[in-house]
Amino acid sequence: MVMVKPQAEWQALQSQMQALIPEAFAANGNMLNLKHGEWQSPGNGKLFISPVDGSPLGYYPMLDLEAGKDAVCFARGEADAWAKTDLDTRKARVHKCLEDMKANQELLAYLLVWEIGKPFAQAMVSVERCISGVQWYIENIETMMDKRKPLGLISNIASWNYPLSVLVHAMLVQMLAGNASIAKTPSDGGMYALSVCMAFARRAGLPVSLVSGSGGQLSDALVRNDYVDCLAFVGGKSNGRDIAAAFYDRDKRYMLEMEGLNAYGIWNFSQWDKLATQIKKGFEYGKQRCTAYPRYVVQRNLLPDFLDMYFPIIKSLTFGHPLLVQNPDDKPPALDFGPVINSRKVGELALMFGDALSHGAVCLYQGKFDESKFLPGQDLSAYFAPRILTHIPRKAKLYHNEPFGPMDSIVVVDSIEELVTEMNVSNGSLVSSLACDDEKIAKSIASELRSFKVGINIVRSRGDKDEPFGGIGQSWKGCFVGGKYLVQSVTTGEPGERLYGNFPDYTLLPDIR
Repeated sequence: MVMVKPQAEWQALQSQMQALIPEAFAANGNMLNLKHGEWQSPGNGKLFISPVDGSPLGYYPMLDLEAGKDAVCFARGEADAWAKTDLDTRKARVHKCLEDMKANQELLAYLLVWEIGKPFAQAMVSVERCISGVQWYIENIETMMDKRKPLGLISNIASWNYPLSVLVHAMLVQMLAGNASIAKTPSDGGMYALSVCMAFARRAGLPVSLVSGSGGQLSDALVRNDYVDCLAFVGGKSNGRDIAAAFYDRDKRYMLEMEGLNAYGIWNFSQWDKLATQIKKGFEYGKQRCTAYPRYVVQRNLLPDFLDMYFPIIKSLTFGHPLLVQNPDDKPPALDFGPVINSRKVGELALMFGDALSHGAVCLYQGKFDESKFLPGQDLSAYFAPRILTHIPRKAKLYHNEPFGPMDSIVVVDSIEELVTEMNVSNGSLVSSLACDDEKIAKSIASELRSFKVGINIVRSRGDKDEPFGGIGQSWKGCFVGGKYLVQSVTTGEPGERLYGNFPDYTLLPDIR
């Protein structure tokens, strides 16, 4: 009989958290905000539901605007004091935080499973990438900080899909570089794992603040605030555009990562086994990643071979409850993905799917639920079976927008000009890739693609450590990050310095292709 792995049950994890970081919990067991250097301010409780099985996990401590402004004001004061701390002290304190995280990797991974639905093995990778990535910065920060000074207070607003390997990672590097850091907990998931890490950071003596609240309520505190010296934002285009407009004529640093429709083009290609491996891995976490590839642009005469390779992969995908086991000592299942982030996202995906069909798109495949992957009677409202469409008309929303879920589009083209046009449909993306046997043709096509990173017969990703990351067009605004660029984005150098990035008055791209 299948069961939830006992040590991974939410009640056990919550007890473990409360014993580990009791200061972060109110007497009633609800989380607190990390404000004024202490865990306080329960705010207005907002019920949080797990995407895994629809069960309530607890309450988000939602703050109003005035409380948010108060938190930012205090954090700015901490920035001035922290900037005077020597680099060796900063390195030692960040290292202490990493040691506590490393000692609790499994707890952090299980929290991610319940909060954002990421399968356990993939959640462990997220935790490990955060720890190893920040450790790399500790080892290399002296060179990167040469003659540079901290910027001040960095405000962080990030999406829910990578609370550790993106958000915690960025915040620890910001503080390592001599800045104070404040973040808003992602509204759709990640509060618990993020709070554990921030409790470790605060215990280590790092100047970090963590607040919960709606983006609309806290925007004037975390974005349009003179105490904020730099904003790091990861989210959708609509919010990103509003934030970009707010920063356009202000002398403030910003890194705004927004969605883009990443495409994989196939032209004059024959290495199908190699591509199959990439496509299979690409479905990890249900394609809920900023560097996922939901759009395949295929040369018409290669379509039969592409589908022969593609359909067996789609049919082999496994998804379901990410913590079910046969025996208590079994490892969590090695699924390709679990639920999407919540039932609202299922509704969005279903609406995009129906809209495309109503305008003439053709569904090539629609997956089904396997009852053996779920508990009897389990809430399945946050699960979405993979779907594949083609012949999507331009007036359908799916044609221009990233689904951010396990739903692929296949576009058939007859010329290189069509291939480039269809791959560039979102006016800029973070990554794209091209499968092509002819290296000369591949490089020529790659030069016309509006993506920050272009892979030839490989997928491109955000990258780790010294690999830079950014975007072109609507996918990114502001400073680029990664390696020395991440440190430069939150520090000041020589007068008149121009940073790599997408800014209103110029674009300067590092040569990374």
